[in-house]
Amino acid sequence: MNEHPLILVDGSSWLFRAFHALPPLTSAGGEPSGAIYGIGNMLRRLQKEYAPRRICVVFDPPGPTFRDGLYAAYKATRSATPEDLTAQYPQVVELIEAMALPVLSVAGYEADDVIGTLTKQARARGEQVLIVSSDKDLAQLVDEGVWLLDTMKNRTTDVAGVIEKFGVPPERIIDYLALVGDTSDNIPGIAGVGPKTAAKWLTEFGSLDGVIENAARIGGKAGDNLRAGLGQLPLARQLATLHCEVPLPVALDDLVPGTPDRARLARLYKRYGFQRWLDELGAEIQAAPPTADQPVRIVEEPAQ
Repeated sequence: MNEHPLILVDGSSWLFRAFHALPPLTSAGGEPSGAIYGIGNMLRRLQKEYAPRRICVVFDPPGPTFRDGLYAAYKATRSATPEDLTAQYPQVVELIEAMALPVLSVAGYEADDVIGTLTKQARARGEQVLIVSSDKDLAQLVDEGVWLLDTMKNRTTDVAGVIEKFGVPPERIIDYLALVGDTSDNIPGIAGVGPKTAAKWLTEFGSLDGVIENAARIGGKAGDNLRAGLGQLPLARQLATLHCEVPLPVALDDLVPGTPDRARLARLYKRYGFQRWLDELGAEIQAAPPTADQPVRIVEEPAQ
């Protein structure tokens, strides 16, 4: 990895994960602040460790996406977003803006699709990409110039890491997900087929199409289940495939950090009791007029 890859943060996934990983922090005024602190801490670390020249925090948009049109039950089993997390979302976006980092969501497409599109554009220019997420769907994007970074575990995953974790290379992740399904997204898989069986079949037959073509040869209960579920595999594969042609309202070269608004950061840090961060800003906090290098900000409020 070179010194300054394009950094793409899976904001929705990371925010949800931080909310559940951290204790239920509150400000002196009783406002929930754990998710705000979690994503702020991660972004501060990324800036310190990578000094990114281009970065974007990507969120899911409110409302349905194109996958809901493909499958009415998509994500239907998910519970409602906790109120304490929903309440923190506007302040999370405000913090990112005050840090002068580009933030983006695109109506009708998930954050993963936007990240996939930006990654494809960057790779077409021969650039390297670091995706900050632990979402297994994004493993399909990994190649010799794309890595996944799990900041909570301080773990970077490359092609070899994908193979070690899933038993298949990145180009077979879609096929793998189609076979095993995804309970969190309510993507149907083949009943009784887990990671080991899926990886075994894909290794033996080369691809999902190869598994389908050889379904009659596979014995046992797993083979019976495969043959019974053949009709749902095309949909499962379609749902698991990232859409990497999202019409974006910005270009790669727009994703440049701006000048942090120190006064705005100070107000947020004081409001939520982030004293250490406030101290690091220094004793002299002076409000300054907006500069000309403000970053991209295209994001909508999530559905309540």
